[in-house]
Order: sequence, then C-alpha cells, then structure tokens
Amino acid sequence: MSKHRVVVVGAGFAGLQLVHDLKGQPVDVTIIDRRNHHLFQPLLYQVATTLLATSEIAWPIRRLFRNRPEVRTLLGEAVAVDRERKSVALKDGQSIPYDTLVLATGARHAYFGHDEWEGVAPGLKTLEDATTIRRRILLAFERAELEDDPETRKALLTFAIIGGGPTGVELAGIIAELAHRTLVSEFRAIDTRAARIMLIEAGPRILPVFTQELSDYGRQALEKLGVEVRTGTPVTECGPEGVRIGEEFVAARTLIWAAGVQASKAAAWLGADADRAGRAIVGRDLTVPGSPEIFVIGDTAAVVTEDGKPVPGVAPAAKQQGAYVAKVVASRLAGKPAPTGFSYRHQGNLATIGRSAAVVDLGRIKLKGALAWWVWGLAHIYFLIGTRSRLAVAMSWLWIFLSGQHSARLITQKETLKDDSAP
Repeated sequence: MSKHRVVVVGAGFAGLQLVHDLKGQPVDVTIIDRRNHHLFQPLLYQVATTLLATSEIAWPIRRLFRNRPEVRTLLGEAVAVDRERKSVALKDGQSIPYDTLVLATGARHAYFGHDEWEGVAPGLKTLEDATTIRRRILLAFERAELEDDPETRKALLTFAIIGGGPTGVELAGIIAELAHRTLVSEFRAIDTRAARIMLIEAGPRILPVFTQELSDYGRQALEKLGVEVRTGTPVTECGPEGVRIGEEFVAARTLIWAAGVQASKAAAWLGADADRAGRAIVGRDLTVPGSPEIFVIGDTAAVVTEDGKPVPGVAPAAKQQGAYVAKVVASRLAGKPAPTGFSYRHQGNLATIGRSAAVVDLGRIKLKGALAWWVWGLAHIYFLIGTRSRLAVAMSWLWIFLSGQHSARLITQKETLKDDSAP
C-alpha cells in the first residue's frame, strides 16, 4: 500500500518546519521550490550591506533532508493547482499528484500599483535581490570616485531606503556605518562621510510595530549614525535620477524598496478568496474553504488570531503554522481528532540599528541599546541551521565589531561601471 503523498510547495520557514515535524509519519513528502536553497531571510539585509556572505545564511534543501529517504526535493516552479485531479502543475509541464497539499510559497515586495519602480528600487526577498543591492551600493561609491561633476557625485552618494519597518531601519543603519566608518580611509577623490542616507516612511513614525518609546529610540539611534529620517510623507515617484517625496524631488542614484509585500499567486491558483495583499484567506485550521486537503501557510496565507488580529508575516509565525499543519496531518493519518484551530504565540519583535544598538519588544520585557543588540544577535544565531553557520556568522560579527571592517565587499557580477543596470 502506497504512503500518503504530501506535496509542499515552498521551502521557507513554514514549509521546512512542516517537513521537519512530519518525520516518522507514514508519508512520502515532495518539496517543490524554484530555488535549491532555504534562505534565512531575517539576515538577508546583512548580505545586501556587505556584512555576511551568501553561504552563511542559505543551505541546499537536499542537504537538509539527505537523511530522510521519504523526502524528495524538486527544483521547479509551480504555476497552477488542479483541485479536482489533486495535482500541482509545474512550469516545465510536469504534474505532481498529492493527497495533501501545502502551499507555503511566500511573498514578494509590493509597489502599490507602481511595479515599474522595481527596476530602479529593488526590494529584498531573495539572495539575488541581496547581491543586486550590494552591487549597487558598492558601485555608487566607485562611480562617485570617478565623477568630476559635484552634483552628479552628490546624487551618487545619496541612498534612499523606502519603508521604515525593521528591514528599512536595518538597511539604513548598516549603509550609514559603511559610508561613515568602514570606507572612510579607502577612497581618495571622495569623502564617503559626505554620503546622504535617507530613510523614508509614509506613516507618522518608523518601526510602527514597536512601542512609541522604542520607535523614538530607533529614530534617535539612526540620526546619531547620520541617517536622515523622513516620516509622514509618501514616495510618489521613483526613477533613475532619484525619488520624489510628496512634491519634493531628491536626486539619488541608489534606491532600495522596503515598504510592502505582495503574496504569491497561490490564491489565484486555487480560485480562493484573498486579501488586499493577495494572501489566501484560510480557515482556523489553515485549510482552504471547500478543500480540507489543501493548506496555505506562511506569508501566502491571511491568518487571524483568536481575537481577530492578523498574524504577522514573520519567521516565528510561519514556523508555528508549519508545526501546526504537521500535527493536523499526523492526527488525520492516525484517525484521531485534529487539534483545535491554529493559535499564534507572539514571540516578540526585534530590530537592529547598526553596531551595538537595537530594540527588542518581548511583551512585558522591552530593551534598547547595547543589551538589546546582544539579545538580537543571540536570538538570530540560535535560529540559524547548523553549528557551522552559527560559528561563521558569530565570527563574522565579532570581526566586524572589533575591526569595523565588513567582510563581504565584493562586486561579483560581470557588469562594468557603465554597463550595470543600476541607475
């Protein structure tokens, strides 16, 4: 008798946790992902800002499950789901049958109706995004070194980060440290300390998921690093020459988008209802209405807590959803009642603001400054996969802390200064 077939589309935090927790169950698992690696997204901005190498925050999916013979990994892109035939269609024409389907396909950045901005203001969701942003940041300084016109040089040394959430704050802080500390003695025609780093938030304050006190501390810490924080006015235009904030145009050749997310097309594949961000609306058991064998989890799903509040799109929430679905599947296979509806346990919010500064909100416990920075660092190291990655990241951070030098400042793409697609 063949085993129950579980197909998991997406090897992010949610999908990975699900497969991990299905160990020992009478199932055959197929993981489908467009990339061959699992990515630790909370540290992706550190690749983009030259602190870490790509290999320190990503792991081949096949390696993670090399000792799980019941787990098969497919490198492919899902493009449709046939609910009647219970199969997933891949872009190359293959069809993968399932008994239970779990869609954990994540999200991309959203430009609020201005998708044309993506070319000049890349977001940060993949390793490719991170290396693109890293290249553009480093090339901005290289181009400025060659530039004779003072206005063009000023524009090249102006960096605009759009979005004042944790990602935007973390990017702004590290870019400021890079310009104002790390690179100071390495250029001859320019003073990198003259770089202008702008963090632009349409809302009234940055870090809106934190308390007012921690949000205010974050702003003060950024301004101490030399970051210009602009709040209360939305971006109305992004282009190769710069950014328009309300009615004011600022010449800036490096733009980075950290302002919003858009879910994958999973809801459309299923013909399911979705929220404004494109996330599939699921029931308390994380299944699609009318199809109890289909689960949608992670950033792909619109999930609400018992009090009606939306579950945030963060790694702990995704991992909890993956663990919950594994319990439901195991219960069904054992003929036992499934656990009650998914319940989210908030584990706190964390954000770092450059070296030795961070904010941590654990509910009753709220920290800021150097102590928060250590808590943030230990928490992230703990959740990395494998001893080697933990040691590598810890040693990289220690080196940066002691020397002030970033270890991953390589422009690896073949494009020249003139041919690069960056503005």
